[in-house]
Amino acid sequence: MDNSKIKQHISRQFNEEMEDIRNKVLSMGGLVEQQVDLATKAFMGYDMENAEKVVQQDHQVNEMEKDIDHECTEIMAKRQPAAFDLRMLIATIKIITDLERIGDEAARIAKMTMRLEGADYYQDKYYEIEHLLNLVKDMLNGALDAYARNDVEEVIAITEQDAKVDREYTSITRQLITQMMENPRNITRALDMLWAARALERIGDHACNVCEQVIYMVKGKDVRHMSREELERTVNAVR
Repeated sequence: MDNSKIKQHISRQFNEEMEDIRNKVLSMGGLVEQQVDLATKAFMGYDMENAEKVVQQDHQVNEMEKDIDHECTEIMAKRQPAAFDLRMLIATIKIITDLERIGDEAARIAKMTMRLEGADYYQDKYYEIEHLLNLVKDMLNGALDAYARNDVEEVIAITEQDAKVDREYTSITRQLITQMMENPRNITRALDMLWAARALERIGDHACNVCEQVIYMVKGKDVRHMSREELERTVNAVR
């Protein structure tokens, strides 16, 4: 029998269930991407309307996580999938946890923005984190794209972006410490910036976690806790 026919699922309903899960994950990912974008725009431009929207969206993200988790668990119990299908369900449960935590980080930035409304010093736009934001947004988008296409090719590029994110975060931290040392009046603003930059750096880490699960899903290799060099060798070896 043709290998392609062997790989076809016996149950059309099972196919539909698996596709439904994939679509729900991508919808959740799209919402989380929007949260990150709106939260940082709100923070840098003191936009309270967008900040409130992000906080409201966080509840929706939480519900989506629970719904997808429940659906994955039910399929594993009823269908007893194997090979790629089982790995996809296991990876998906872990991926939605990272997506939910990205949403939490975005909500944290939004809540900080709401708390700062009306502060005397909150008049300069927080331009320092704009480059960091763009790097993180690219990472998250790339990770979701890799999941959508079952593609491990993008993973190496995304991990390279993570190294850039770490360097940018370190650079921002040094700049802000210098500002605080030079003028104590900068301390409150600098601390707010540090919290926002830290949240973005964590979002980058979660995007990398999503990539690790994509590799596990597609290739069956657990690459957690590997260095970037080890991960690159592993991905190249299983292509």
